[in-house]
Amino acid sequence: MKETFNVRVYGILINEKNELLVSDEYHYEKFITKFPGGGLDFGEGTIDCIKREIMEETGSKAEVISHFYTTDFFQRSAFNELHQIISIYYKVRLLDQLKIETKNKPFDFETIIEDAQVFRWIPLSDIDENTFTLPIDKKVGMMLKEEIRN
Repeated sequence: MKETFNVRVYGILINEKNELLVSDEYHYEKFITKFPGGGLDFGEGTIDCIKREIMEETGSKAEVISHFYTTDFFQRSAFNELHQIISIYYKVRLLDQLKIETKNKPFDFETIIEDAQVFRWIPLSDIDENTFTLPIDKKVGMMLKEEIRN
């Protein structure tokens, strides 16, 4: 097998209460808190990808407000050691009402099965180094925390 790149695209969605939408997921026997989003499909642009991912995950249409961050360091995938992860983060806003139920506590799944996913809002002021599971998300979370301080 050959090393390859895995491009991921994520949305930063902040509501009127200054809360951030996060996704709690269960993959490969791991509990993960991350930003909404996922993998770039071949032939797809990154903006189209995040719009598709938000629609698939939340049932809501979104538009991109601005680019926020693209990975600028080497990060090996937590799930495949032959993949280098490149993540692109966009600030997004919904064009219609959120069509999913959000939870109040982490990992509040009805059943813990592979690919289980639930969403919740967390106050931006509560973000810390333990909010997110994966290294690139942790960096972006701390960048958001720094942005609200300034």
